[in-house]
Amino acid sequence: MKRKVLITGAAGFIGSKLAEHLTELGFEVVGCDIYNFRNQFFDVGDTHHLTLQRLRFDRIAHFLNRNGIEYHSVDISDHSQVSKLFQKAHPDVVVHLAAQAGVRHSVKAPMDFVKSNLNGFANVIDACKTHGIQQFLYASSSSVYGVRSEAPFRETDRCDAPESFYAATKIANEQMAKAYFAQYRTASLGLRFFTVYGPWGRLDMAPFLFAKKMRSQQAIQLFGEGVLKRDFTYIGDTVFAIARLIQNGISQTQADVVNIGHSNPVQVNDFVQTLADCMNIKPTIELLPMQVSDVPLTCASDDKLRKMIGEWPHTSLSDGLSEMVQWLEKWNPV
Repeated sequence: MKRKVLITGAAGFIGSKLAEHLTELGFEVVGCDIYNFRNQFFDVGDTHHLTLQRLRFDRIAHFLNRNGIEYHSVDISDHSQVSKLFQKAHPDVVVHLAAQAGVRHSVKAPMDFVKSNLNGFANVIDACKTHGIQQFLYASSSSVYGVRSEAPFRETDRCDAPESFYAATKIANEQMAKAYFAQYRTASLGLRFFTVYGPWGRLDMAPFLFAKKMRSQQAIQLFGEGVLKRDFTYIGDTVFAIARLIQNGISQTQADVVNIGHSNPVQVNDFVQTLADCMNIKPTIELLPMQVSDVPLTCASDDKLRKMIGEWPHTSLSDGLSEMVQWLEKWNPV
C-alpha cells in the first residue's frame, strides 16, 4: 500500500518540486496551499504580484496537475480548515513547507509572518498530534543560526540570537516542536534549508532578482560590499534529501533538526559573476553597505544529514544556475 504524504505550501518552490519527486518514487501525494486558482488570475494591482501569481499557478499546473496530484486550497492559519484537511486526507507523512518567507520582508512587515509562521505552524503540528502522524517534517531555516564566524554551522550550535523576525519565527517553530514532543510525544524533524535556488524559484531571492536586472540592463545592488557568503543549495539536491529522509523514517524519540546544505559557501560577488557567465551578460554592479538583518555568512555542516541518508547530490553552482537560466528564458522570456 502506498504511503500518503501531505505537503503544505505545495504551490511554493520546494513544495511543488517535492510533490513531483515523491510521486515519481511511488508515494501518494496530497498538496495544499492558500491559493485558489479556479479563475487563474485576478487583479492584484501591480506587475510583481501578477507575475508571482502566475508562477504559483504554473507550478501547480507543471508539478501537481500534470502528475495527477490532489490539491486543496487551505489557509493553515484557520484551525478548522486544517482539521478538515487532515480528516479528509488521512496522511501517513506530513511535510510542512507553507510559510511566509524572506528575511528582508520581515524587517519591513514583521506582522505578515505571524499568521502563517506561528499560528499556521501551531495548527499543523496540533493536527499531527491529533491524528497520530508518525513522520512530521517541517521547514526551518539557516537564519536560525544568526551571526557567527565559526563555520560550518552545526545543529548543536546555540540558536538564540535571531537577526530578523523571520528567523525568530523559525526558532519559535523549533521550540514549539520540542514542546509538542515533551507533552504529547509528537516526533518531528526541522529542515534547516540553506539558500535553495534553481528553476521555478522564488521571485524575491537573489538568483531571480539579479537575472531580471541583468536582462533589463539595470545595476545590481550588492549589500555588504558583495562579500557576504551564502551556502547555495540546488533545488534538486534539496528534494532528494527530503525524500530520502522520508524513505528512511525520522526518529520517534525526539523533536530533531537537520541542516540541508552543502558546506560550500560562495561569495555573492562570485555568485553574480557565475550567473552573468550563464546568461552571457556583463553585469553592472553597485556595492552598498550591509543591511539590517543580513548575516555575513551561512555555511552548513552536512555531517548529520549524511549520517541519516548517506551521500547526496551536490550540483555545482554553474550547473544549477545554467538550469535556472534555461528555465527562466522559457517561462519569462522578456
